[in-house]
Amino acid sequence: MNKGKIAGIAAASVVVIAILGWAFTAPYLSNEGLGRLPGIHIGGTETAPLDDFSQLNGVIQGPLMMKQAGFPPFVSYLSWVGMPDGVITATRPDNGRWARRVRESNGDGWLRIGDATYTMRATEIVDDEQRLAMMELWAAKAGRTLDEPLYEGSEPLRDWKVFFWTPRS
Repeated sequence: MNKGKIAGIAAASVVVIAILGWAFTAPYLSNEGLGRLPGIHIGGTETAPLDDFSQLNGVIQGPLMMKQAGFPPFVSYLSWVGMPDGVITATRPDNGRWARRVRESNGDGWLRIGDATYTMRATEIVDDEQRLAMMELWAAKAGRTLDEPLYEGSEPLRDWKVFFWTPRS
């Protein structure tokens, strides 16, 4: 084999490894910069919906993974709060990629909480009273008040958009 072929194979191998690395390690845990880059692998065990998602609060630590139906098949990390009939998630009011996709589609997707993956449907909460009540629960879990930003440079939590995920059949 000549040096050109070896270099070509090496370059192709690096590209394949980089793509697979991205697919299985992204998204990164943050909500800014590279943290907003999506991955494609959600994993977990397909699990029947729970009768009460609030039982997961305090038991499962950290963010959940969310993957929407359709193309592109991207996965994002989201902070969440379990409720008896579903799961609250929230996002900055910057018309980000996943919130825009929920608005443009029927909101079908999957939530991976711990090792369980649930088939769910997201609905944006637009009623301010209901949105703020849900956001208050979300903020409390994050250790913040509604008037605080989650991190430097973000909007106060009272301005964030709320999506409520319920099981779909």
